Amino acid sequence: MGNPKAYVAIDFETADSYRDSACAVGLTKVRGGEIVDTLYGLIRPPRSKFSPFCVGVHGIRWSDVKDCPPFREFWIEHAQFLEGVDFLAAHNASFDRSVLGACCKMAGLPAPTLPFVCTVDLARSQWSLRPTKLPDVCRYLNLDLNHHHAASDAEACARIVMAAVEENPRCLAPFGI
Repeated sequence: MGNPKAYVAIDFETADSYRDSACAVGLTKVRGGEIVDTLYGLIRPPRSKFSPFCVGVHGIRWSDVKDCPPFREFWIEHAQFLEGVDFLAAHNASFDRSVLGACCKMAGLPAPTLPFVCTVDLARSQWSLRPTKLPDVCRYLNLDLNHHHAASDAEACARIVMAAVEENPRCLAPFGI
């Protein structure tokens, strides 16, 4: 019943096509199968020119983030959020892992070395779902979602892991967890 491991589901929104352009991040911490903490923040990306495509996806503009902390300041202030967790989870983890890595590199900070669980892969292996876009998986699991709001996406991702582990406590083994 549930998994004792602690993890943080993470979701980034970016300002442009470069991975170092995080403009929002959502984090949802799970311990003992329960959400225990959440964190959402707007981040000032390194460039003020936002891609019209990205703005169309998430609705965040330079005017929303120009007075927000840059990634380095935000990450240092909230680094303790990852303390004591065993892994990170993200929907399409390769994207969020690359954003986190690029932002840390640009900020001169070490990237977390925690393993990632990809909830796209998890949904495919656990429920044989296709398509596995976040709204599709949330619809299947009857989860609320305000898609492309980083806090909502991170919480949905956390709940996908929670649902999979509840059904199959060994479902994380293929991820080395």
